[in-house]
Amino acid sequence: MSKISLKRHCLTLDLKEDKNVIKAYKKQHEKVWPEIEESLKASGIKSTEIYLTGNRLFMILQVDTSFSFEKKAILDANNPKVQEWETLMWNYQKALPFAKPKEKWVLIDKIYQLK
Repeated sequence: MSKISLKRHCLTLDLKEDKNVIKAYKKQHEKVWPEIEESLKASGIKSTEIYLTGNRLFMILQVDTSFSFEKKAILDANNPKVQEWETLMWNYQKALPFAKPKEKWVLIDKIYQLK
């Protein structure tokens, strides 16, 4: 049996600074729509975790070799259910000050690893 090589991507995004908005966002993620989870898997994402501190989100993606952000963007743009989810999520989220226009999650650069 061969071992599948996975790559990790870490991203960040802010939520609006409102405890009710944050609570509602967390509630939405208690039962993510099945179509959204299917779309993540279809893009090559094997595992997703989202962490929250204050209003700052931190997401870890474990992806296989078929994954690329470009491929995911194309799949998402052509999936009405993903577009509906993303529109809903913008009710809770706010772009980071240094994000590009319409950019949500911003990729984080790894700068240190204990070996």
